[in-house]
Amino acid sequence: MIPMAIDSDFNCGNCIRTHVIQFPASQVGLPDGVENVKDITSIEMLDKISLVLSILKDQIELLFQDMQPECIITAMLYPWTVEFAAKLGIPRLYFYSSSYFNSCAGHFMRKHKPHERMDSNNQRFSIPGLPHNIEITTLQVEEWVRTKNYFTDHLNAIYESERRSYGTLYNSFHELEGDYEQLYQSTKGVKCWSVGPVSAWQNESVLYVSFGSRIRLPHAQLVEIAHGLENSGHDFIWVIRKRYGDGDEDGESFLQDFGQRMKESKKGYIIWNWAPQLLILDHPASGGIVTHCGWNSVLESLSVGLPMVTWPVFADQFYNEKFVVNVLKIGVPVGSKENKFWTHIGVDPAVRREEIAKAVILLMGKEEGGEMSRARKLGDAAKKTIGEGGSSYNNLM
Repeated sequence: MIPMAIDSDFNCGNCIRTHVIQFPASQVGLPDGVENVKDITSIEMLDKISLVLSILKDQIELLFQDMQPECIITAMLYPWTVEFAAKLGIPRLYFYSSSYFNSCAGHFMRKHKPHERMDSNNQRFSIPGLPHNIEITTLQVEEWVRTKNYFTDHLNAIYESERRSYGTLYNSFHELEGDYEQLYQSTKGVKCWSVGPVSAWQNESVLYVSFGSRIRLPHAQLVEIAHGLENSGHDFIWVIRKRYGDGDEDGESFLQDFGQRMKESKKGYIIWNWAPQLLILDHPASGGIVTHCGWNSVLESLSVGLPMVTWPVFADQFYNEKFVVNVLKIGVPVGSKENKFWTHIGVDPAVRREEIAKAVILLMGKEEGGEMSRARKLGDAAKKTIGEGGSSYNNLM
């Protein structure tokens, strides 16, 4: 997919060179084919992928010296590129794939550490420094913030590289996060540019359910989702990514039978492993989404004007939920309570069918003027911002 997009731009006359770097999986003890965090099955494998990024450092430095770039733009996970840019005397831009809201919330959490003053992991507290009152619990804070580990040190290096960069590029747009864009600049003192968003039943009647490419829920939780969706009475399309090693044959058999029954009754449709998400979200029949609140999924939903049932699992997803529900007011929370790395998810369900059905009914049954109307307005703003004269378009010119 990426080579096709590059070839298309090249054929249009744009000057693009590509260089493929081999991923040294065997060097760090990773199985062949595991080259992405979505393919890992344990936290140890994440550490090995982080190690690979360090191994690639020398190769990439030689590549930069050979190509003599005038500017370096890298994803946040390559903090050492700020050193290369300094050696070459060129600017380095840091691309942040999540939201300004997440960046600001995380910054104030690290600075003030309010979770460390709580008597209980379930005690609610407000995140200091934000223009909105955002309440959260210690269990909803990232694991690597609650307990220091290797990833904590890696993130600290990332934040230091952000401070030393010429500026940051955000996959967001001013009309969506203007307050937090301004807060980011005033708090961190770093230049930033919003360049996002980067990226077919009766109209607005179908609910799309997906938890992204990384999260694989246990069979017991999938069974609860199935009952919750059926009990809600709303039509749905549900993308399920298999989780291997559960050993729950009854759960697997139930899902196969459930999928067939929903298909025959024309109430729902299950897609296994992969689906063309944007095509489905952009279909006139789509009326809402159950999402894990990964920032790309949030932006994709916003770009087509869909409200959300929010079900965060790990990392920045709980902050993104707060932004969607409390700031934008285009989401209904399902009641997820603990921030847990996806490889740490147990076999028991974290959210019950009654809570799932209630959230779906609340979202899909809203009258005009509620979440759906606000989401539609943001969708219109998202389309305008990347068009000629829009705020993200102008930031790139």
